[in-house]
Amino acid sequence: MNLRTNFDFRSIRFKLWIYFIGFALLLIGLIWFLQIYFLNTYYKEMKAAETTKLADQLICAYEDADEDPDQFIKALNKMIQANDDAYIRVQIGSHTLYSPDYEGHSTLYRYSLQINQLQDTLEKQLEYGSFNRVSQVFNAGNSADLKILAFACYLSEPRSDLFSSSVTSSPILYIFTPLYPIKSTVNILREQLAYITIIASLLALALALYLASRISKPIKDITYSATEMGKGNYGITFKGGHYSEIRELADTLTNASRELEKTDMYQKDLIANVSHDLRTPLTMIKSYAEMIRDLSGNIPKKRDAHLQVIIDETDRLNTLVNDMLNMSRMQSRKIELERSNFDIRATAQSLLASYDILSEQEGYNIRFNAPSSIIVNGDEARIKQVLSNLITNAVKYCGEDKVIIINLKKSGKKMRCEVIDHGAGIAPDEINHVWERYYKSSTHHVRPTDGSGLGLSIVKEILTLHKANYGVNSKVGKGSTFWFEMDVVKVKK
Repeated sequence: MNLRTNFDFRSIRFKLWIYFIGFALLLIGLIWFLQIYFLNTYYKEMKAAETTKLADQLICAYEDADEDPDQFIKALNKMIQANDDAYIRVQIGSHTLYSPDYEGHSTLYRYSLQINQLQDTLEKQLEYGSFNRVSQVFNAGNSADLKILAFACYLSEPRSDLFSSSVTSSPILYIFTPLYPIKSTVNILREQLAYITIIASLLALALALYLASRISKPIKDITYSATEMGKGNYGITFKGGHYSEIRELADTLTNASRELEKTDMYQKDLIANVSHDLRTPLTMIKSYAEMIRDLSGNIPKKRDAHLQVIIDETDRLNTLVNDMLNMSRMQSRKIELERSNFDIRATAQSLLASYDILSEQEGYNIRFNAPSSIIVNGDEARIKQVLSNLITNAVKYCGEDKVIIINLKKSGKKMRCEVIDHGAGIAPDEINHVWERYYKSSTHHVRPTDGSGLGLSIVKEILTLHKANYGVNSKVGKGSTFWFEMDVVKVKK
């Protein structure tokens, strides 16, 4: 047993497993990349954005304070409480307008040197017409791990009436916020991600194996059942598992298996019927030929009678073979219709003349109702064959009254033909199969006839080629009505 038998690298199971594991590894790798390589930059940008937002809020509060400094102080205290790691100072030059020291708060850091640097930078930017806010990052004391983000901006134009009448320059807002050690955070995240990677990989592997097996199992079951069906074991029920698409496929294959089982049964019946139908005339042909040779060759009357039997049996063989050939050609769509406009009433009347012998010798009552001429377009010879097969079928299965009714009637733009008998009817479980190849109803024949079981299937194929509507209505014990419809052709006068 080779490796491919045990593990198929092109199987759905293997491909699903690879795709799922690949996706999990890609996702974990992306998390590693974002956390390790972008954490520093992202953290700094986030703190800078928060600081800028806080400054904008304080500027709005300062502008809304008007002449009430207490309102601005309250806004400052509220924002300090909401941002407890930020140190905020407002001053003009060396004069401090606001600092947490003045409000009784403990100052986390002393930033006098940085304040002077930021103030000088702002003044230079203002002198050259540059942006009126600045930010810097510097080390906190002697520690290289802890860094401070320093931000400064002008609150507005000079407002001497808000804090003190001696203030003549614009107030400057200073915000200092620590950038906590990123290196140690990254190391912690790296250790956590290592554990997460191992756990996630194991879970992804287990889940991938489970899902791949769960998805591939119903497909393998279907494949096994299809193999059995290919061996001729029809009637197999395919199982589709838990997925709608595979379940629909299984249901379709189950229906196909049942249809194949029916077809196989019909084919066996056909072989039995055809074998019987062929054997009987062949035996009679041989027997009568031997009788002519041995007994009646010199007696004209007996010889003619025996030859007629041979001719009749040969005609039966010819009819059977023709039915089978016509059916095969129609199913392969090799027959081309020779369409023309014709009067279906006249066609039916000419056909019924051949059934007069049944009325005269066997007492059949064939009634034909067609009030007027009806012109249709189609292959007249083929439509005549349809009528013949339907009438022959009615003769075969009609009731004891031996009444067959043929109705031709016009309804709007349609012509409807009905062939009615008062026989035993068709059972409900058989009515859907009467048009199938090789099918013969279980209903007993009134008139002993031989046939291939192809008559109604030939009717179906001819009417399908004409794109005509057809059907059968039947009740057990009441009889059957076979019908078809064709478009009526308007004749220009």
